[in-house]
Amino acid sequence: MRLWCMDEARVGQKGRGTRVWYERGLRPEGTMDHRYASAWIYAAVRPGTEETFALVMSEVSADAMQAFLDRFAATLPERVHAALLLDGAGWHIAADITVPSNISLIFLPPYAPQLNPVERIWLYLRERFLSLRLFADLDAIVEGCCGAWNRLVAEQGRIASLTDYPYLRSVSIS
Repeated sequence: MRLWCMDEARVGQKGRGTRVWYERGLRPEGTMDHRYASAWIYAAVRPGTEETFALVMSEVSADAMQAFLDRFAATLPERVHAALLLDGAGWHIAADITVPSNISLIFLPPYAPQLNPVERIWLYLRERFLSLRLFADLDAIVEGCCGAWNRLVAEQGRIASLTDYPYLRSVSIS
């Protein structure tokens, strides 16, 4: 059995600012978009390793979660069972989700997102690749998400360093 951590993040036209160095007393120029198209990056990572799986989808729902679980389960090697650590969002616990036989869901306590190492992945992606950008439409958002994820995966050792939580090293799964 292998421990994986999963979460999803919204990326959209509304955007998000970031902190930048700028001359004291002056306000840095930035652009703001008032449209609301969004995509979600669904990702699973093995903490402390470079093993990842991600999908970019145009909705967050039980159907999207089912699609993620089915595709993630298909990528696991034969005879490998994944313990998937995730939060208790409504679409994660929906009654109509069928969890594949090679995955077990383990839910984090409520109001404790800091326990999920994938949250650090989202911070990194937003700070480095997704902030201060304007996306023309949903296709541009999906392309931006895929590009950001691919750039992150290409940074050797980055995912392992972001997700290596000491408390997860002591977890034994049998």
